[in-house]
Amino acid sequence: MIRFLDFVFAFFGLLFLWPVLLLVTVLGYFDTRSPIFCQTRVGRGQKPFTLIKFRTMTPDTASVATHLASASSVTKFGAFLRKTKLDELPQLINVVKGEMSLVGPRPCLFNQEELIQARQEKGVFDVLPGVTGLAQVNDIDMSTPQKLAEWDQRMIRTMSVKHYFTYIIQTVTGSGSGDRIKS
Repeated sequence: MIRFLDFVFAFFGLLFLWPVLLLVTVLGYFDTRSPIFCQTRVGRGQKPFTLIKFRTMTPDTASVATHLASASSVTKFGAFLRKTKLDELPQLINVVKGEMSLVGPRPCLFNQEELIQARQEKGVFDVLPGVTGLAQVNDIDMSTPQKLAEWDQRMIRTMSVKHYFTYIIQTVTGSGSGDRIKS
């Protein structure tokens, strides 16, 4: 049921939001000359997939977890995209492709070994990674790997259609601040 909802919402989201996607792409081009950001992330079963987002940091920023990136790397337009969560919209493509769910544990990088270990122990890689989830709407990010893995596991164990919609609504209405950038 969740996969069906994911596909329908992501497909129609892309269909109806294409003008927003186009506008952000054009504005992002003027901001960084490289508006789309693609990065290999850890997916279901620890298989790699390419995550698609709008670029919020300068193109020369090191490929590290967000909480390890410098705040000075975020562009002014990027800060707006992060605050409004518009930077996440291209992930609807990942959802349509079946690489992600709208709701699930946020996909990590392969170099986040402590988080990968904690998630392995909790069975988090048994599900598709998500655009948002329980940890994100509760301001828990990848800077606390053990805590994040515990909240991911809690979300997986208690997932229902009601929770699915709750996390999406909480995200859209501004709950959670996303991954924090170091100052």
